[in-house]
Amino acid sequence: MYEKFGQFIDGKWQKSSDEGTYEVINPANEEVLGKASKATTHDVERALKSAAKGLEVWKKTPPWQRSYIIRRIADKMREKEDVLAKWMTLEVGKPFAEAKGEVNGAADIFEWNAEETKRIYGQTVESRFEDTRVHVYYQPVGVVAALTPWNFPAVLSARKISTALAAGCSVIVKPDVITPGIVMEMVNICNECGVPPGVVNLLSGDPPSIAQQLIASDIVKKISITGSSRVGKLILKQAADKVQRVTMELSGHSPFIVFDDADIKKAADMAIAAKFRNNGQVCISPNRFYIHERKKDEFVNLFIEKTKKLKIGDGMDPATQLGPLTTKKRLNEIEELVEKTKQEGAKVLLGGKRPSGFNKGFYYEPTVFDDVNDDFTIMKQEPFGPLVPMLSFKTFDDVIERANNHELGLCSYVCTNSMETAHLASEQLETGSVAVNTPMVAIAEAPFGGIKQSGYGREGGSMAIKDYLNIKYTHLGIKG
Repeated sequence: MYEKFGQFIDGKWQKSSDEGTYEVINPANEEVLGKASKATTHDVERALKSAAKGLEVWKKTPPWQRSYIIRRIADKMREKEDVLAKWMTLEVGKPFAEAKGEVNGAADIFEWNAEETKRIYGQTVESRFEDTRVHVYYQPVGVVAALTPWNFPAVLSARKISTALAAGCSVIVKPDVITPGIVMEMVNICNECGVPPGVVNLLSGDPPSIAQQLIASDIVKKISITGSSRVGKLILKQAADKVQRVTMELSGHSPFIVFDDADIKKAADMAIAAKFRNNGQVCISPNRFYIHERKKDEFVNLFIEKTKKLKIGDGMDPATQLGPLTTKKRLNEIEELVEKTKQEGAKVLLGGKRPSGFNKGFYYEPTVFDDVNDDFTIMKQEPFGPLVPMLSFKTFDDVIERANNHELGLCSYVCTNSMETAHLASEQLETGSVAVNTPMVAIAEAPFGGIKQSGYGREGGSMAIKDYLNIKYTHLGIKG
């Protein structure tokens, strides 16, 4: 499947310098999808030189021309929706319909940034002096290293590639070894749509070694990473040596709060949509469920009833609603966390094991816990899977304090019919985003990112492009 791709350097697909490859596994059946190209240090150096050359071309390309090309990429992604979605289902395991939704979301991001290209506004400041003028304007930061994870390979690559292109930067994207194909297809679309050679490059292979070499280079001026807090801290330490600009969207451990005035049916539907997207392998997945004590039994019973109806299976089956976990490692870690949670005193209300009827594939049942305390491991460690701990609360102040008592701060969810509660909760929750009565969080037109140890910087919305630009101020004396 990967033969037509490889490393994308200087506008061409090519094998790695030593022709090395690695196997990519289908998580639904554990079969080898194919062998993807594995970059060498020589390939990384060539990609760096390619990006430096591409930058000189792209930053001089007029904004309206950049906008036209980026918009063509969005359109082409929609045309090839089924091709891109199939890649994603085969590599990640998510249901095909869900994969198509992600592809369209990624296309929306390219479309949004196509328009942002035209709206990089400078500023004229009134000078205090009669014979001078003060001008503020923006310039591309330079070559960008885009480090993307496996769980949402299309959307997360689109955020980084399209924003870099909009700002006039060149970019080297490094997909995860688990999901190279979908990103390769996207980069190929960039090439088809007229992005000049060297402006978009791709390196496939060992993430730590490639990332380390990119960050160590004087050519790279900006790093954008989506990943775990542990990896983010390592990247930040390396970037400090070069004082490189860094945007980091890291781990999350989102609280899901259901107040006693909420519509319980809507809250349960919202919880299932948010929790089981990509089988819980989502940085903004709700992981701590706080239900008002007067509504807890009703909510839990309805949640379990609806969850039991979810069909587990291969994502290529149109009837599938819940695919496998993406890797064997992820499956083993979920099993360990379930056993740990039971040992700490939790009661399993649903699931807690691999589903029957599957001889192959990394499947695990949606699992609901009761009798969970705030100090349990599952309440601190990001599960990154279909695990649902249910807790209760009494008062507004109590639940806000407990929800905020975590080192991570990416996203929160709130269910309420009170405008007062909605406003106060969204203002007081210590997260980068809050979803009130909706499971939708990451949209192209809104700034996405976290606080605390969930990272900094924003992707999406009108703010994101500023992270890819340098601010320059000129004090101009008009009398020579």
